[in-house]
Amino acid sequence: MIKELETTKRTLKNTAISADLVIVGGGLAGVCGAITAARQGIKVVLVQDRPVLGGNASSEVRLWVLGATSHMGNNNRWAREGGVIDELLVENLYRNPEGNPLIFDSLILEKVVSEPNITLLLNTAVYEVQKRDADTIASVSAFCSQNQTVYTLTAPLFCDASGDGVVGFLSGAAFRMGAESAEEFGEKFAPSVEYGELLGHSLYFYSKDVGKSVRYVAPSFAHDVTQKVPKFRSFNAKDFGCRLWWVEYGGRLDTIHDTEDIKWELWKVIYGVWDYIKNSGNFPEAENLTLEWVGTIPGKRESRRFEGDYMMIQQDIVEQRPKHDAVAFGGWSIDLHPADGVFGEKPGCNQWHSKGIYDIPYRSLYSKNIKNLFLGGRLMSASHVAFGSTRVMATTAHAGQAIGTAAVLATKNGLNPRDIYTNGLVPVLQEELLKTGHHLPNMRLNDQKDLVQTAKITASSELSLSELPENGDLAPLSISVAQMIPVNAGQVPTTTVNVYGLQKTTLNVELRISGLAYNHTPEIILAERAIPIKKGQNTLEITWGNSILDTPQYAYLVFQKNEKIKIPRSEQRISGILSVFNTINKAVSNYGKQTPPEDIGVDAFEFWTPQRRPQGQNIAMTFAPAVEAFGVQNIKNGVARPTNQPNAWVADFADENPHLTLNWEEKQTIFTIVLGFDADFDHPLESVLMTHPETVSPFCVQNYRLFDDQNNLIFEKKDNHQSRNEIKLDKPIFTKSLTLALEHPSVNCPASVFEMRCYAP
Repeated sequence: MIKELETTKRTLKNTAISADLVIVGGGLAGVCGAITAARQGIKVVLVQDRPVLGGNASSEVRLWVLGATSHMGNNNRWAREGGVIDELLVENLYRNPEGNPLIFDSLILEKVVSEPNITLLLNTAVYEVQKRDADTIASVSAFCSQNQTVYTLTAPLFCDASGDGVVGFLSGAAFRMGAESAEEFGEKFAPSVEYGELLGHSLYFYSKDVGKSVRYVAPSFAHDVTQKVPKFRSFNAKDFGCRLWWVEYGGRLDTIHDTEDIKWELWKVIYGVWDYIKNSGNFPEAENLTLEWVGTIPGKRESRRFEGDYMMIQQDIVEQRPKHDAVAFGGWSIDLHPADGVFGEKPGCNQWHSKGIYDIPYRSLYSKNIKNLFLGGRLMSASHVAFGSTRVMATTAHAGQAIGTAAVLATKNGLNPRDIYTNGLVPVLQEELLKTGHHLPNMRLNDQKDLVQTAKITASSELSLSELPENGDLAPLSISVAQMIPVNAGQVPTTTVNVYGLQKTTLNVELRISGLAYNHTPEIILAERAIPIKKGQNTLEITWGNSILDTPQYAYLVFQKNEKIKIPRSEQRISGILSVFNTINKAVSNYGKQTPPEDIGVDAFEFWTPQRRPQGQNIAMTFAPAVEAFGVQNIKNGVARPTNQPNAWVADFADENPHLTLNWEEKQTIFTIVLGFDADFDHPLESVLMTHPETVSPFCVQNYRLFDDQNNLIFEKKDNHQSRNEIKLDKPIFTKSLTLALEHPSVNCPASVFEMRCYAP
């Protein structure tokens, strides 16, 4: 037993931990930064003030993870963020297509605790910063309420990914709250004068059908929402979880120090909403529903924004301004919310999209005045307007991987964050990011250590796309649809398609391209055809005249809406081939066309977006000449996803044993092999609430084998579902050739590979 005499005072247990990098904040930005840094060999302490990881994506808040893909509701094709966040979302699809937030919790936790270089401290809140000098953090103090321990965490580098910026605030880092005036950065969407209104907090609830009648007695603090909430008629018995993102409050308050008051007000709304649903008599379908879960901490959107050497602004997003120090990308809309939230009359948000994805510069990811402080998560250096886009979780997670990689580079060279920029090491940082599957727009990996670059590459076949066969359903042309086709610089192929007239009519067909080759907004009409259609089958051979493309990019074969016509679909799905629709997605303010008010600095354009599987088949048609965009040399072009071209080797459908072979003139010593497969970067893979019809992307190669020059099997993988496979052999091999043999994912989807890289020990 323990027995202590009385004393006047005791102190808590104090544990000191030293590391190379301390990350404060266990949301997805902090998690992806920690995993990245740990995998590359440095010691990381990850400090989270909650009992679970994930931040707004955790089971405590239950918001789905989104970023540049925006619910497939914008024109950002193949834009899901790469690297660690892609690994997490693809794994969640495989294990958790139902979107259970508890499963996502466990997955994130598993990934973190699997890294021996990470020390994880849950339920631990930082409350004090010690400085080495005026510009440098020496250590932070944190308290764990569960084990009554004070931690002193010392490191040469710190990353604040805490959301509210506790380390940055305590250390004296420059920050802002509220909106800048329009004059400061020339942002036309900014207010005419400065104001302090912020995006508020949200709180969600889940309901459950228990199979019998359930009554509900509201707590006394619940609001009468019919009197207090102007939009109470928007509530219904079907929506729950983060579909109620618009249940928001706190934009006129201090979103840090008033958080508990904001939470209480949201509780009053939630319990009042459930009272309205259960007891108003307007929802008989709610008879058997019970209130299963209500959030206990609100999901925060905005508080402090910290200042780096560069502050992102509206024009960076809308104009897609290139950044020479780009280390991540974004693509969510500029999504600002009215300060009154659920208590106001205004719509829940104003989302304005850009025509494509944009660069996030390295200079926005570290403090301009605290030398050893990275800015993670929504703390990154951005104006209030730009923050409306940069704040979302997949974007901040992607930037978190950039921070983790930069921390490794800084540690190995004894540098502070800014030194990487001033010492000219950003190209090294960018190369290291690209090597880990981290996509950077308009950049290609040029890895001099990659043995594939010196190999002669052959393949058993290469897809020459002459036909998308007519083996699907006939679909009414009730929505305008476009078939995306990759075209090399030169002539657009002649297209032959069968259309079926329900009666005599005219079909309007267009050839379109994007204003920028790497965008996917079909805004420029190169040619138009008005084609008479008779009742029944019409075989149309459509030529595009003198339409010449100056650079490789996607062409859009647009079939304008006509209810009197049906078009044939193809069940074949091919990496880098997609059909898109001029349709509506109200969840992201997509009404078919973006029509902004005058002079807010946002473009007007049409939305052409995919349909979720099992819908969204390609249009059946033939091409002459065939589309030649799937050659085996693509595996070493340094781009591991479709961009302006598929960037994939795709085998022919008829190839029964698809394989590619690397040959060298001299024997090579190979220890590590990296393969990039198609886990469908066009799908947002929302992490919770939404369900998905599959657990593995239909394009993804699941079974493959590797052979040396003696035809010895050196590695075999079955049931793969990840986009990136890094293989470290049990021992190095010495060989003049390496053969990758694959199985087609299905009869309707040929085997494809985005990249293959090989390294010596």
